[in-house]
Amino acid sequence: MLALGGGLVGCSSAVEVTIPQASGASSVCRELAWPAALGDLAARATDPSDPAVAAWGDPPVIARCGLAPLEPTTLECLAVNGVDWVVRPLDDGAAFATYGTDPAIEVLVPSAYAPEPMLLTDFTTVAKSLPRTERRCIG
Repeated sequence: MLALGGGLVGCSSAVEVTIPQASGASSVCRELAWPAALGDLAARATDPSDPAVAAWGDPPVIARCGLAPLEPTTLECLAVNGVDWVVRPLDDGAAFATYGTDPAIEVLVPSAYAPEPMLLTDFTTVAKSLPRTERRCIG
């Protein structure tokens, strides 16, 4: 499900990303207003450049819109500012995906920014702009 690189492209500083297949079909993803910065992390260009993806900082925090709505899972689910996020540990950091939105967005946070969930507050407005489903975190 995840095929992202944080490497540089040629001599540019663009962050290589994989755009979710469903993102092109979602006008919601094309119209998102990603945060201009995440705290003191400045926005970075992505390769390819697409409104469904965004990146900040070095190492990059990467956000992607257009994932299929998440099914119920046994993974940790946490609520941040009224948005439910499913947490998936990565080798270096964590992946957070909105739960109860269609489409879903995924935010990849390297461990350099631990504790990783702290950056989710910057995505509240974006996540709340997504169409809701009936699913919610339990607890």
